[in-house]
This record gives sequence, C-alpha cells and structure tokens, in this order.
Amino acid sequence: MKQQSDSDCIQLRGLRVVCIVGVLPEERERPQPIELDIDIYTDLSAAGKSDDLADTVDYGAVAETATEICLSSQAQLLEHLAQRIADQLLLLTPVSAVDITIKKIRPPIPMDINFTAVQVVRHTNE
Repeated sequence: MKQQSDSDCIQLRGLRVVCIVGVLPEERERPQPIELDIDIYTDLSAAGKSDDLADTVDYGAVAETATEICLSSQAQLLEHLAQRIADQLLLLTPVSAVDITIKKIRPPIPMDINFTAVQVVRHTNE
C-alpha cells in the first residue's frame, strides 16, 4: 500500500504465531507457523509532538490483538484470517487504513517454496 499523503504508518514486521489455519485435514489437526506484517495508517504528528503513548496506536496492543485472533479463529483461509484482523484493527482510533500480509511458512504443497501469502488492504470508510 502506498502511504497516503495525509497519513503516517506504524509497521510491525515478522510477527510469528503458531496456530490452526488451513483447509486440509492435517492443517486442521496440527498448529503451523504463520508470519504477519501489519501496517497501520494514522496521523502520528500529535505523538511526535507530545511523546505520549496516548497520542498514537500502541503497536504492542496491535500485536496482541492479531495474535489472539490467530489463536482463536482456527480459520481455513488466510484471507478470512486477514479480514478478521483488519476488521478489529480498524476499530482502533484514529486508524484510517490497515495493510496486512499473512505468510504460511510451510504450506502443504509438494513444491520447494518459501511461503505462500495473502495481503489485504482495508480502509475505515469501507
């Protein structure tokens, strides 16, 4: 996602969670690693001036929220998991948009592949 001219961005990279996600029977029985990259678009100028956590989005809370959703949802599709995380993060004030990439580190396919991933971009006005 291109940074909007009126928004700044908080980035979380490489958040690893071991959870149930996938369609195949073995994926439903055994937790597997996924990795999340999350961009939160919001105006950071107030926090830049005040140096106060209350004037920004707490990235610790963002990581905790995303992790809890991953652990509790047992989603079949990465798309569904990404949407659930986006929906929750868009409720944070004053977030204007989120960009979430979820990587399945060891996808169950017979090819030599590092990961598969989905990326969703959602805005508060959607």
